[in-house]
Amino acid sequence: MALANSSIDPEDVARFSALADRWWDATGPFAPLHRFNPVRLGFIRDRAAAHFGRDIRSSRPFDGLRLLDIGCGGGLLSEPMTRLGFEVTGVDASQQNIQAASAHAEAQGLRIDYRASTAEALLEQAHRFDVVLNMEVIEHVADPRGFLINTARLMKPGGMMIVATLNRTLKSLALAKVGAEYVLRWVPAGTHDWSKFLTPDEIRQFAEGEPLHIEGPFGVEYEPLKGVWREGRDASVNYMMVVTPA
Repeated sequence: MALANSSIDPEDVARFSALADRWWDATGPFAPLHRFNPVRLGFIRDRAAAHFGRDIRSSRPFDGLRLLDIGCGGGLLSEPMTRLGFEVTGVDASQQNIQAASAHAEAQGLRIDYRASTAEALLEQAHRFDVVLNMEVIEHVADPRGFLINTARLMKPGGMMIVATLNRTLKSLALAKVGAEYVLRWVPAGTHDWSKFLTPDEIRQFAEGEPLHIEGPFGVEYEPLKGVWREGRDASVNYMMVVTPA
């Protein structure tokens, strides 16, 4: 059941809250996200630089821009985005996640506005951002359409949102659900519900009637021999999409 006036799924919040002290353990339950992070960071940096005309060779190319990391977890994206110059707000429905993220950022000497809150609450408070990161969270909410629309409405005019999620295909069932959870034990069993994975077409359908332009999907592929993720053409398991105001 979702919380009142929220797309949050309490069962998923509780599941991730129980692991809150493990976010920065690169060999723990979030190890796959640590391995996944470089390709996510590169994608965000390059798309944002092209969109806003910034030079990624500078030390802080995104100074002056506000970024929202919605469903920020322990801050695996919030911290590097801060180092790139963004003024970052990290939001998560789990108070335990926010506490873990805040403690780690403080230890790193980073100023990040972490909040235990929701997209709906930010909308009511009239917050708007140049960049919204909607990364690996939409498949965990109770109302994915409402969540997509609300997060898109948090963009400033001329802003952008990046959505990353898992495709609902037989390949993703075999690899991202059965393989990752029960064979390779990359993530704890029950982390994902394959029926809640979303196809790129569904993401587009959610946005119908909204003044939005959507690019992608941009596939993310795993190279088992090298143990790394890279951007590629295959969007049948992991993919990202770029959303901008029309």
